[in-house]
Amino acid sequence: MITPNDQLFRAERSDFATCEAIIKSNSKSFYLAFSQLPFPKNQSVYAIYAFCRLADDAIDQAQSLEELNQLTTELEKFRHQQAVDKPLWRALTVVFKTYPIDSKYFLDMLTGQRLDYNFVQPDSNRQLLDYAYYVASSVGLLLLPILSKKFEQLQLPAKQLGQAMQLTNILRDIGEDFENGRIYLPKSAMRAHGVTETMLAQHQITPNFIALWEELAQQAEQLYNDSLGMIADLDLDSQAAVLSALLVYREILAEVRRHGYDVFSTRQHVSRKRKLELLRQAGIN
Repeated sequence: MITPNDQLFRAERSDFATCEAIIKSNSKSFYLAFSQLPFPKNQSVYAIYAFCRLADDAIDQAQSLEELNQLTTELEKFRHQQAVDKPLWRALTVVFKTYPIDSKYFLDMLTGQRLDYNFVQPDSNRQLLDYAYYVASSVGLLLLPILSKKFEQLQLPAKQLGQAMQLTNILRDIGEDFENGRIYLPKSAMRAHGVTETMLAQHQITPNFIALWEELAQQAEQLYNDSLGMIADLDLDSQAAVLSALLVYREILAEVRRHGYDVFSTRQHVSRKRKLELLRQAGIN
């Protein structure tokens, strides 16, 4: 049966197709997981992701504060029911009519992008987790009302899952980030383990570096474990998709270990074969 809300989504199918193309080309892992959601949940996730990708690319690709400011201006218009006539905003208008999403998390996500633009290496683990909230947990909190009717009860584990995923990104991309002038490893942790910027520049995979990497990886794994409890409180049709995303992302840490902690010469990734194994483990065929 087609519901009135379904009709809204179908009326904007070309706009949602634009959003789907963005996630499909930029994050195969997330697309593989969330494309399993039923219509219109999957379409809604694509639209949220498209916004976040535009924000991320404004800083990481274009390094353009002007682009980020333009997106912020368009967001403020959207928040005041004056959406710009573009595919993204037409799609998001339908999503926000359907699910009780708080747009303040878009603002938090943009705060994270500004932190990257005005980058300062975190001094402490607390600062690192705060950064992870802004760039990643905010996205999970945007998605949560799409995935669960109990979303108000699941704020903490959703935040933890976002932080775990961002720590995983950081641990995978140490070399790439260093080349771009960013060190996300906290200064206090580097000092404690005797790891220096020179060692990172020289791609030294020493016992000290491995100990530092493992300290943060184990923190990420604990956050994954802490967030697992929310899976049972997601809507039944959303549980497998979120669990598969969690399992695939957590597997990146295992891949880094399998490759001798080499986060400098190549970006470690989970093979398609392994992803499919993890999807079957999550209950997706």
